[in-house]
Amino acid sequence: MKTLKLSVVIPAHNEEAHIGKVIADLVNAIEKRSIPYEIIVVNDNSTDMTAEVVEVFSGTNSSVSLVNRHPPNGFGRAIRSGLSSVSGDVVIICMGDQSDDPQDVIAYYEKTLEGYDCVFGSRFIPGAEVRDYPRIKLICNRIVNKMIQLLFWTGHNDLTNAFKAYRTQVIRECEPYKACHFNITIEMSLSALVRDYSIATIPIRWYGRSWGSSKLALKQMGRRYLVTLLKVLFEKILIHDDLMAERRCHHFHSERSRAEVIERLDNLEERLFRLEQTLGDKASPL
Repeated sequence: MKTLKLSVVIPAHNEEAHIGKVIADLVNAIEKRSIPYEIIVVNDNSTDMTAEVVEVFSGTNSSVSLVNRHPPNGFGRAIRSGLSSVSGDVVIICMGDQSDDPQDVIAYYEKTLEGYDCVFGSRFIPGAEVRDYPRIKLICNRIVNKMIQLLFWTGHNDLTNAFKAYRTQVIRECEPYKACHFNITIEMSLSALVRDYSIATIPIRWYGRSWGSSKLALKQMGRRYLVTLLKVLFEKILIHDDLMAERRCHHFHSERSRAEVIERLDNLEERLFRLEQTLGDKASPL
């Protein structure tokens, strides 16, 4: 089985109290499984010591890197910056506030090895665990996700959660993403969904922010979610055939490029074999 490189993208705004433990726990979990990886922390214009904490890790671990953004701030902008820097085969978006479990990162990665294009975790299926979810936001979450399920006729019931895994090829084929804030969560998941990529769902754990206030403001985000939702919905209804044609085109060129690389390697191996034969003949005693 081919080993895939894992890229973990962590958007972080004023997370100095937690980002160090997030990185340490991820490194520990990933290295225990001997998974090739990179962790990209995107500092979204923090006014605390978030960047300095990350630099401590990047100074001793070349697999950890820091991307510093310039204003304006935005969760979606931070994720987009991180996605532009990834070099791995599988990308997982992970929060910087300890709400996501590192063992679920491993579970995501291992599920992609089964051949899935994406792995969507759900906090609301058997086997999942949710702690300290604010009641009002929980109710809003369930209403919004049920609406999305009905509109897109899907069984995935936690599409608004950012914590998901995508093969890098899926991300590149769905780009460019335009969402600037938390609405990028549904832009990414629904864009993959309407293009008919293979998506697995697994139960995950989620731990609430009992130490501070969430950065998601419901009133401010409502209109942004609505715009993104309508955009992808109209793509599904009106231009699904074009989306699939582009996907097939990307796949064709990807396969063609892979075939060209294999052919070039075969040619190089043949030339090397002939060169070795020639050198061997010249070195043979008369």
